[in-house]
Amino acid sequence: MLTVADIMTKNVVSIKGTTTVREMAGLFDTMNIGTLPIVDEAGNLTGIVTASDLVEQDRPLHIPTVISLFDWVIPLGGENSLQRELDKISAQTAAELASTDVVTVTASDSVSSAAEIMSSRKLHALPVVEGKKLVGMVSRIDIIRSMNR
Repeated sequence: MLTVADIMTKNVVSIKGTTTVREMAGLFDTMNIGTLPIVDEAGNLTGIVTASDLVEQDRPLHIPTVISLFDWVIPLGGENSLQRELDKISAQTAAELASTDVVTVTASDSVSSAAEIMSSRKLHALPVVEGKKLVGMVSRIDIIRSMNR
């Protein structure tokens, strides 16, 4: 049985929370990657930014549908979703743009387990951690390549 350790990328391109949107765009372009994990000074995973997060910055702001009830205006999508959308559009750094609720795997997890997580959550890559420390990344293409083994 193949494990994530057998197929993961160990030399991971990671960034700090202070990395700017422009710097991230350059990394996505030159490194031909779609996911940038964010680590702190100790190498602990603190968040993740995807190329889709950057693309979403350039889309127009969606104003949610509202219901007017008496003197109240209630957004149907919820105030939190509107605030998150505003935060993403105006983000200048990785920390401001990042998702912090990151789904991860460990090196000892099976490849089939990683594939299930990616498929069910519609993710293209997963950080591989030991505790909180980032030790690698596994992507869909890594799983596809493992099928030839």
